[in-house]
Amino acid sequence: MAMEAAASARSRSIVQTAPPEAYFVVSAVFHYLGPAFAVLLFARVDVLGVAWLRIASAAVIFAVWRRPWRRVRGAGRLLLAWGVVLAVMNSAFYMAIDRLPLGTVAAIEFLPVIVLAAIGTRTLRNVAALAVAVPGVYLLTDVALKGSALGVVFAFANAALFATYIVVSHRAAQRGDIPGIDLLGSAMLIAAIVATPIGAWAAVPAFGDPIAILAGIGVGVSSSVIPYVTDQLAMARMARSTYALMVALLPALATIIGMVVLAQLPTAVEAAGVALVILGVAVHRDADAS
Repeated sequence: MAMEAAASARSRSIVQTAPPEAYFVVSAVFHYLGPAFAVLLFARVDVLGVAWLRIASAAVIFAVWRRPWRRVRGAGRLLLAWGVVLAVMNSAFYMAIDRLPLGTVAAIEFLPVIVLAAIGTRTLRNVAALAVAVPGVYLLTDVALKGSALGVVFAFANAALFATYIVVSHRAAQRGDIPGIDLLGSAMLIAAIVATPIGAWAAVPAFGDPIAILAGIGVGVSSSVIPYVTDQLAMARMARSTYALMVALLPALATIIGMVVLAQLPTAVEAAGVALVILGVAVHRDADAS
C-alpha cells in the first residue's frame, strides 16, 4: 500500500510540474492525428457515424475511468453548453474534413481564435507574435475557397464552435473546486446524448463490422480522450489568450499530419504558412514570464 501511495504521489507530482506547453503539444498532435485516422475510416462507415462512434466511445471511457457524475454538482449550465458544443463541433468537423484537406480545415478553425488571442495580447512582443502567425494561417487557407463550398460552410461552423470550446473548457479548467477532467467526462456524456440523433443512425452498419468498431474506439481515444484531457491539464495553468495563440500551431501540425498519414502534400505557399505560424508561436511569451 505504501509503495502504491508513493507511486501515485509521484505520478501526481509529474502531472502538476510538467510544463503546460508539453500538454498542449500532446493535445495538438492528437487533435489531428485522430481525425486523420477517421478519414481512413470513412471508407467503411458514414462520416456522421464515425463522429458518433468517436463521441460515444470517449463517453464510455470517461464513465468507466472517472465516474464523473459524483463530483459535478453546481456546474449544470457549463456542462450542458460544453456537451452541446462537443457534439455539434465534432460532427461539423468531420463533415468538413470529408470535403476539404485537413490542413485547410485546421487553418479555418484558427480564424475565430485570433480574436481570443488578441483580447489577451498586452505586450509588444505578443502583438508581433500575432502579426506573424496570422499571415501564416492566411497562407494555409490559400486553397480553402477552391474546394467544396459545403465543406467550407462546415469548416466555418466548426471554427466558431472551436472558439466556444476554448472559452468553455478553459473556464472548466480554471474552476478549482471540481477537477476539470471530471467536468470533461460529464460533458462528454452529455455530448453522446446530443450526438445520438445526429449520427447514431449512420453508425448502425458498423455494428456488424468488428474492425470498424475497434477503429471507431481508437479514433475516440486519440481524438476525444487524449487531446481533451491534455487540454484540461494545459488550460489549468495557461492563460486563455496564450492557449488561443498556440492554437496557431494546429494548422501547421494538421498540414504535416495530412502529408504523412493522408498523402496530402502542401504547396510551397502552404509550407511558408507553416513556417510563419511556428515562428509566431516561438516569439510569443506569457505576460507573467520572467
